[in-house]
Amino acid sequence: MVNFPNCKINLGLNIINKRPDGYHDLETVFYPIAIKDILEIITDQHQNESGNIIYTASGIKVDGELSNNLCCQAYLLLKKDFPQLPSIKMHLHKRIPMGAGLGGGSADAAFTLTLLNQKYQLGLNQEQLIDYALQLGSDCPFFIINKPCLGKGRGEQLSEIDIDLSNYQFLIVNPGIHISTAWAFSKIKPSRALYPIEETIFLPIGQWKSMLMNDFEEPVICEYPEIREIIHQLYQSGAVYASLSGSGSTVFGIYPKGPIIQPKFPKQYFTALVD
Repeated sequence: MVNFPNCKINLGLNIINKRPDGYHDLETVFYPIAIKDILEIITDQHQNESGNIIYTASGIKVDGELSNNLCCQAYLLLKKDFPQLPSIKMHLHKRIPMGAGLGGGSADAAFTLTLLNQKYQLGLNQEQLIDYALQLGSDCPFFIINKPCLGKGRGEQLSEIDIDLSNYQFLIVNPGIHISTAWAFSKIKPSRALYPIEETIFLPIGQWKSMLMNDFEEPVICEYPEIREIIHQLYQSGAVYASLSGSGSTVFGIYPKGPIIQPKFPKQYFTALVD
């Protein structure tokens, strides 16, 4: 069985305060974007003994130990409560840039949960899947819902919002810079936004440029001026709104639907124009 984990962008991101548990309270709008990985799970008929999973990958290289792989962790998390889950073979073809503010790893983990639930008829409802997803990461619950959502708390307090961007298209640009999330948070002084995101998001998109802010954008572009240049080029090419996604390094521009003259970026940049 195969599914297609998609990524997300953040429409505004306000870091409100640091909590006693070390996490931060935030406010953002998660918006799904149709750049997708490919995830396949099949039953291992030979019942392997290597942790019940044979994991393989292709596409963009996924660094790190297998024990830290979120897809494998998702399987093992369900296996604790559903020991009837058989051994599996899992293959992930990676297309979403990693460490880029697009939530690709979180999406893969959440889609692993939903695929296992569907394939093996575990009977988990959305709320239960969200509870499992939160154990894997703060962004993971969003991908269970996978619709535009206002996120609060660590990002796990989600409420669907009715925002219609069907008349627009998105140019996604990633320069291949890895930005440490811990470093990005260290540059933030938490405070409430002058214009609350939950209100600003419903204003005409033409007003977003001066009102819908990502708190990570200023420190990131000061450290990496090429990201400032990407934002500049997106506006110069007709974007009605452009911003950093998450803590970066991906930048997106929102354009009215129709032909656009895309800026010329270096060949090593990842770019995608999506509805």
